[in-house]
Amino acid sequence: NLLRLQNIQIKDADIVATTGWTTGNLLNALDTHPPKKNYLYVTLLIGVNNQYKHRTLDEYKSQFTELLNRAISYAGNNKAHVFVLSIPDYSVTPFASGSDTVQIAKEIDKFNEENKTISLNEGVHYIDITPISREAKNDPSLIAGDGLHPSAIQYKKWSELLAPLMLQEIN
Repeated sequence: NLLRLQNIQIKDADIVATTGWTTGNLLNALDTHPPKKNYLYVTLLIGVNNQYKHRTLDEYKSQFTELLNRAISYAGNNKAHVFVLSIPDYSVTPFASGSDTVQIAKEIDKFNEENKTISLNEGVHYIDITPISREAKNDPSLIAGDGLHPSAIQYKKWSELLAPLMLQEIN
């Protein structure tokens, strides 16, 4: 919508992943139903459920790298049109109360260190949305009614970081 406000004609996004998926789930879905076309832009945000389900960092790095390579191919091998978003931190949500929130945040940081390194080494855009997610500790409007997921307000803040980068690539 932010791109459309700039008079950019863009189709609605094809969303492949779903809530609760790990990198392995997304790879399986792409193997089962591979995209049939190249996309102008491809975004990738995956990993919170790897951390939540106690999947290893090594597994994440390997599978994230494969997913990023696929994202690049889905963008017609145009790395400038691939945007990786960091993993949001759910340790600040009501869902995480009663958990070791310090440990969750540390693990999210480790996963993000890896996805950032891999992304920058591949030459794609990297957008750090984690600080925005952490604002939810003091701003409950950033959390959806389920007490876990980002609200529309938080998604808008992420979009406000992403859209200018996309516009830059159009111009």
